Amino acid sequence: MNLSFQELGISQERVEHLEKIGFTTPTNIQSQAIPQLLAGRDVVGQSQTGTGKTAAFSLPILERLDIGQRAVQALVLTPTRELAMQVHDAISQFIGDSGLRVLAIYGGQSIDRQILQLRRGVHIVVGTPGRVIDLLDRGSLKLDQVKWFVLDEADEMLSMGFIDDVIKILSQAPEDRQTALFSATMPLSIRQLVNKFLRSPVTVTVEQPKAAPTKINQVAYLIPRHWTKAKALQPILEMEDPESALIFVRTRRTAAELTSQLQAAGHSVDEYHGDLSQQARERLLSRFRNRQVRWVVATDIAARGLDVDQLSHVINYDLPDSVETYVHRIGRTGRAGKEGTAISLVQPFERRKQQIFERHNRQSWQLLSIPTRAQIEARHINKLQEQVREALAGERLASFLPIVSELIEKYDAQAIAAAALQIAYDQTRPAWLSSDIEIPQEENISTPKPKLVKRRDSGERTRSSWSKSDNNIGDDDRRSTPKPKLRTGRRDASVAPVNQKLGSSSGRESAS
Repeated sequence: MNLSFQELGISQERVEHLEKIGFTTPTNIQSQAIPQLLAGRDVVGQSQTGTGKTAAFSLPILERLDIGQRAVQALVLTPTRELAMQVHDAISQFIGDSGLRVLAIYGGQSIDRQILQLRRGVHIVVGTPGRVIDLLDRGSLKLDQVKWFVLDEADEMLSMGFIDDVIKILSQAPEDRQTALFSATMPLSIRQLVNKFLRSPVTVTVEQPKAAPTKINQVAYLIPRHWTKAKALQPILEMEDPESALIFVRTRRTAAELTSQLQAAGHSVDEYHGDLSQQARERLLSRFRNRQVRWVVATDIAARGLDVDQLSHVINYDLPDSVETYVHRIGRTGRAGKEGTAISLVQPFERRKQQIFERHNRQSWQLLSIPTRAQIEARHINKLQEQVREALAGERLASFLPIVSELIEKYDAQAIAAAALQIAYDQTRPAWLSSDIEIPQEENISTPKPKLVKRRDSGERTRSSWSKSDNNIGDDDRRSTPKPKLRTGRRDASVAPVNQKLGSSSGRESAS
């Protein structure tokens, strides 16, 4: 059984404040780290994001700070601006009305304003390496009174190339400081950093998940050959209909392109990556948390600060390279006892990687084909049925009864209800379902490329190349037709405008 915060050594006054803001029971990492930090030991903590690391290192620091000394006594380094803001906000919440001051410093914000706040006096600084070094070089940030030094998400600092900056900052801090380092993984360079800068540290570990949380439903959609992931994603999203989702991609370019394509299809979605200005990031984060935007397309590094309560779906548009990253991604859903769904788009050459992930996590993924038109339409009809049941139980129904009374004099009651449902369905039905787009059946996923195409003359080869382009959703279903004219007929012309949004060559990207 976990000890209480008071039993861990936190003061009664702060425990009462924690209870007011909803913190009643310490997490595993907090139970292990807090007593060690309060005892003055250096600590190395290994745990994933979302396990309560911020409280684990900040609560002991807050207990020991000298409120009368208006100098920086604690420095917390984070790899990204988003994480710096997140840690700052959490510490501010723990401080309450005690009079302690915490300041977040990062690029993209006025450095003059940060200098002014430092001059007024702050007790804790949370910052990114680049801005911290800038302020150190200007002489505006002084570390001579620092008693606590925290490295948060150390492995991400390594992957982002900040390790030299971290070493430079650590070298300027007093040697008699207390240091805590937290990281999801412990590569060799991080261990070398620990050996050089921490004094006989205590290692606390939250068991790394060898298997993904059981409340996360893991699904793999198998992408047909010659299909792009952008083209396959549209029917998947229509079938799954995520309430809120993080869609992970590898690159900033893919994030921008995919967001543009999904927005053009009428979805509530925005992009989140390193090319965005700080104001744009903060605005999007607020909109996402307030459910003003349903889906966010993000890169792994940018998404570090994107922790959203009750996230229903995580979508791996691009599969990650490591099992650890996969577990970290999908762990953003299915939190606090809630169920979540993790969807991965798997191309034929990625099946081996998928199987490696399954073996490592000791969980089999549910393998699905791209949803068919009939499945998607049935999904929308079922959703409409649920909405009708909710309306029948609501109070606004009475407002429409006079209309029904008037119509029933001329039409059958069932016909009136069916007509109303038809209107509602047509208004909510995705526009692309109204076109003649072909969606592959399950058996087409492993259909090999017909050898006959390779033996045709140059004119036929030109048509074969054209038929494999992204402008032909469903071309797998027509490849065996003996009449090439069908490929350039009216039906394909009607499809083209839709596919230029979600399957165009501009949206194509290698999965390597």
